[in-house]
Amino acid sequence: MGGESTTRTAPRGGGASSGPAGSRTGERLSGLAVALGLVLFLGGFAWGAVVYRPYTVPTSSMAPTIGAGDRVLAQRVDGGEVRRGDVVVFTDKTWVTNAPVVKRVVAVGGDTVACCTDGKLTVNGKQIDEPYLAEDGLAELQNFPTVTVPKDRLFLLGDERSGSLDSTAHLTDAAKGTVARSAVSARVDAVVWPMDGMLEPAASFEQLGSLSSPGPLRAMVALIVGGGVLVLAGGAYGPIAKRLGKRSGTRTEPAGAR
Repeated sequence: MGGESTTRTAPRGGGASSGPAGSRTGERLSGLAVALGLVLFLGGFAWGAVVYRPYTVPTSSMAPTIGAGDRVLAQRVDGGEVRRGDVVVFTDKTWVTNAPVVKRVVAVGGDTVACCTDGKLTVNGKQIDEPYLAEDGLAELQNFPTVTVPKDRLFLLGDERSGSLDSTAHLTDAAKGTVARSAVSARVDAVVWPMDGMLEPAASFEQLGSLSSPGPLRAMVALIVGGGVLVLAGGAYGPIAKRLGKRSGTRTEPAGAR
């Protein structure tokens, strides 16, 4: 048998427990990543359920910002937090019975609003640039007389000015088309279906006062995505380590090598 050569496999490092598959530290880190990932993932969804409400907008009165049938996420807010330029969800039975309405706030209590000067909406005598309107939006603006908004009330318009049943359609009402702040239940942050993303701030209204800050939607999405990545990475550790251990934990050597 002196001329024969046989082979056998021998573990590297002196023991099976020393390879990657048997690394206790790696397994602990893997478990920790999965646990932390689940906390972040589920926490993000739970946070969203508390802060946001989904709505489907049935009409095109807010086009092109929000189209008919679009799904939006609206942050639950108190009416007192609403500012000019916000797209809000409110309920007013003089407008629509038992259904929420989505419109843009263009004036608040104490403001004077009118249309149009040089084809633009004016609030407190200042012309408002409205890039969120359609390209032919200026042509769609309908003239209406100056309105002074009562205290604690809002004047709202749709972004599709020619077809929106907004404050201009209720000017003969006792409240001159305005809506109480208390009627507002949420502020739209994003269009999620189709995935158009966060609404752009109405920067032109900043000349009249500060704008609302964006909601925490981006932070919640980051938590959900980060949590999902940690869960996947932690769950993949075991199979990957086992496969690497099989590849690196064996070698071929002659039987008479000792």
